Amino acid sequence: MLVFKGKRYLTGIGSDTRNALYHVHNSEDVVLLTTCKHGKDWQKHKDARCDKDNAEYDKYDYREMLYNSTFCLVPRGRRLGSFRFLEALQAACVPVMLSNGWELPFSEIINWNTAAVIGDERLLLQIPSTVRSIHQDKILSLRQQTQFLWEAYFNSLEKIVLTTLEIIQDRVLLHASRSSLMWNSLPGGLFTLPQYSTNLGDFPFYYAKLGTKPYPKFTAIIHMVTPLVSQSQPVMKLLVAVAKSQYCAQVIVLWNSDKPLPAKQRWPVTSAPVSVIEGDSKVINSRFLPYNTIPTDAVLSLDEDTVLSTTEVDFAFTVWQSFPDRIVGYPARSHFWDSNKERWGYTSKWTNDYSMVLTGAAIYHKYYHYLYTTYLPASLRTMVDQMSNCEDILMNFLVSSVTKLPPVKVTQKKQYKETMMGQSSRASRWADPDHFAQRQTCMNKFANWFGTMPLIHSQMRMDPVLFKDQVSILRKKYRDIERL
Repeated sequence: MLVFKGKRYLTGIGSDTRNALYHVHNSEDVVLLTTCKHGKDWQKHKDARCDKDNAEYDKYDYREMLYNSTFCLVPRGRRLGSFRFLEALQAACVPVMLSNGWELPFSEIINWNTAAVIGDERLLLQIPSTVRSIHQDKILSLRQQTQFLWEAYFNSLEKIVLTTLEIIQDRVLLHASRSSLMWNSLPGGLFTLPQYSTNLGDFPFYYAKLGTKPYPKFTAIIHMVTPLVSQSQPVMKLLVAVAKSQYCAQVIVLWNSDKPLPAKQRWPVTSAPVSVIEGDSKVINSRFLPYNTIPTDAVLSLDEDTVLSTTEVDFAFTVWQSFPDRIVGYPARSHFWDSNKERWGYTSKWTNDYSMVLTGAAIYHKYYHYLYTTYLPASLRTMVDQMSNCEDILMNFLVSSVTKLPPVKVTQKKQYKETMMGQSSRASRWADPDHFAQRQTCMNKFANWFGTMPLIHSQMRMDPVLFKDQVSILRKKYRDIERL
């Protein structure tokens, strides 16, 4: 339950606390091990307990203790601070602090009472009963918070430096500083950028805590690269179907074609307003720019050859409202570790397992446009633009890295795959082995920059109530989905 393994100082600063640890050590649920076998002349100063302590000390493996204990004692040593504090955080072992006067790292913005037990050196004998009295629910909460804080602020030198700089920025720009909730809950202060907003309600992470919901409409962004030559092109049907959704606030057509913009009268008349804007430099990343013309929280991202009905759009948006911090959509893909090539692989096989939802037909919060543009390095975005590929994979990497959650796939749509293979505008891309090879390369380049593989596998699929049930179609809210 409670462990410690470290040096015992026989004299001088820090000796009082560590010399007293043997009083609460019981070799069962409280294992506090010390050794006086350190320093060149330790034998000159050893006391009657040293030999027994040293023998007990050598019986236990420190890392095994650390990773199999609930609480880790962090007593002061020669200094107030101790590296054991960070070791405990990394191991999801709740730190029990015994260092009166130590200002814990980043305590200006981190509420350490939610991740550590703050003890008093003068009340050492009360520590075992104190930790035994903590309820299991509280212990789980403490351990989860240790993991969050470690991942958010301490697991690399880069994050420690970035956190320090962001705290200084919050001090200087007090009017635009992050709130305590932003720093102390997922995804953390480094992912809630005050340059975007200081209002919690503008981010996708806090609706449940605030007791609010995202704005009940979406903005559709249709990415177009093919010239408009016919009224029967798939994009025209898509535009009409999306605009008919009861949740559609507006449709933005992002014109990335080299051809001039079509005349206004060539676009269909719809109930929702339609605006056509030219993409920045005609590059593929322009679909993820944080456009000021997006008035809603939700963005429905669409490729021009996507085939969706109004019912499918309505259902996907309804699902997203329950998962506003995730990508919700139809076409799913997965990643895997190729042990033969020792690299990450990308697969489009249709299975129950997935880790990505492609942004050719997906809904997500508009804040991710801002993060994509400002947080990700220019080198990755430039690579995506040069290949005109992988922007959807990069967005999935980003969102999963931020949320530590997988995307959400909605009702399987096999005709999406069949239709994509039959479309002239992108058929060559989907079947082109170079296109697929590029995506394999992207997976590994992205994982290298993130320092890990942030994608998370899931088998969850959201279907409408009574979907495929043998009941009257009139009893089903999204009845058209089964007819497709």
